[in-house]
Amino acid sequence: MGRDVPPQPENERRLREICLALPEATEEETWGAPTYRVRGKIFAMQRTDERGLSMWCKAPPGVQELLVNAEPERYFVPPYVGHHGWIGVRLDNGADWDDVEDLITDSYHLTAPKRLVARLSEPA
Repeated sequence: MGRDVPPQPENERRLREICLALPEATEEETWGAPTYRVRGKIFAMQRTDERGLSMWCKAPPGVQELLVNAEPERYFVPPYVGHHGWIGVRLDNGADWDDVEDLITDSYHLTAPKRLVARLSEPA
């Protein structure tokens, strides 16, 4: 698998916190890593490979190409799901967590039922 990748508990914790803050979001291990779901449908995945820790999520049309072209050192087309418009984000090279949270929220909007998405706009 190339170089040994050290554990990144802080980045993993932040990713988990962002994902599980969304209405009815759950965590389930699949393919040996955490996936984040709403009503059984995946909206984000954590991945570790020879390049380090990353997060994959659905993206609105055009976003994948825009981000990958703008910052290929941070964003990439993930295998298996990239052809469906998913975006990969490297989390171990100074990730912009506001951007990560925005991408995860967009992915949740694309995955969750409208009733759950509407709960995001409700006052706390």
